[in-house]
Amino acid sequence: MLGISVIKDLKYSDTHEWVKVDGSSATIGITDHAQDHLGDVVYVELPEVGTTVAQGKGFGAVESVKATSDVNSPVSGEVVEVNSELTGSPGLVNASPYENGWIVKVKMGDTGELNSLMDSEQYSKFCEEEDAQH
Repeated sequence: MLGISVIKDLKYSDTHEWVKVDGSSATIGITDHAQDHLGDVVYVELPEVGTTVAQGKGFGAVESVKATSDVNSPVSGEVVEVNSELTGSPGLVNASPYENGWIVKVKMGDTGELNSLMDSEQYSKFCEEEDAQH
């Protein structure tokens, strides 16, 4: 787990996505742990603005030299913005997973869904347990 950063004020899913909440807006990306496991990201498949996403369901994908991984939405709602920077610079997901490498912004339909997500401490523990199994 050394060197993997987990940001305090974010919420996390068990499929390694993070959510930064601002009112009813949620910025979503993949965690440092996820990008570390994927390796060098070469392509990010982004949804269209206006797409409806559902909690736990896939809305895009991150392709690395090793594997392609679906990106699942930690919350339900409507995609209001996508990070078009990733089209030309997919490596931002590796270099800056919590800042410049965000993937989409979603207008949440139900903020209550956030209660089913993990906080940073729970997520750190989850990653340690998951890594111990591999």
